Amino acid sequence: MLHFDLKDLSLFRHVVEAGSITAGAERARLALAAASARIRGMEQDLGAARLRRGRSGVTPTAAGRTLLQHARTMLAQAERLREDLGAFAGGSAGEIRLLSNTNAILEFLPDALAAFLAAHPRISVVLEERLSDEIVGLVAEGVADIGIVAGTVQTGALETFPFRTDRFAVVTGRTHPLAGRESVAFAEVLEHELVGLDRSSALQRFLSGKAAALGRAIRLRVQLRSFDGVCRLVEAGVGIGIVPETTARRAQKLSSLAIVALSDPWAARDLTICLRGYGALPPSAKMLVDHLRAGSGDR
Repeated sequence: MLHFDLKDLSLFRHVVEAGSITAGAERARLALAAASARIRGMEQDLGAARLRRGRSGVTPTAAGRTLLQHARTMLAQAERLREDLGAFAGGSAGEIRLLSNTNAILEFLPDALAAFLAAHPRISVVLEERLSDEIVGLVAEGVADIGIVAGTVQTGALETFPFRTDRFAVVTGRTHPLAGRESVAFAEVLEHELVGLDRSSALQRFLSGKAAALGRAIRLRVQLRSFDGVCRLVEAGVGIGIVPETTARRAQKLSSLAIVALSDPWAARDLTICLRGYGALPPSAKMLVDHLRAGSGDR
């Protein structure tokens, strides 16, 4: 007879998706000791190991993958039940799992989510930053309800809707050698010192991948957590930066920045909402998709 509960299943899902018991415990908001005890209890109860421990973290065994599949189904059903019953308790309720790339998180989602959450106080959103190609796979697996990705990424069988349009641009100080240029290729940008986001950010990993494809490396002088911070240090002459053009135009109104178009094709950023299927979403997630689409003008 099985004795674990939904909290155990949620913890197991978090551990597998995070790749470590420590990170999974943090996501589940449990102390590490309590999380480890729950995992041990599940394995004893089921009579088989569900996780394979290694130097790089944990991965599910074959039995663990089966458990994960059922855990996701049961947790989704429990969330749907909570939302349906929430209608009898004063309005829509629920938790939405949203994955997004850096551009959308820093430039477009703050205002969109603030308005949505203010209108729906019983709904919460768990937002996580990932690379666009990672998001597509995770949404397809059911790890998240909604993803926001670069429009250049292949989304396969996922249902998609337009979200926003932007492109990356280079920002420099007014006296920088690139300041008078109309456009510049990324390969030439790599000849200069850059101010960028933290190396762990999805965007910085994306740019590092583009540099590696050219056999180069980014000379990242300073790492920050926001595009606005990048623009401030660029204005101070610390280096040059790559930011969304919307951010650059806004910052230019209050500073002496120069903006240079980035000529590479991947600099164009049509952002796309992706999901497994609108009809299968919980009510709260449908409401968020409708809200995001209304802001894009795509209805």
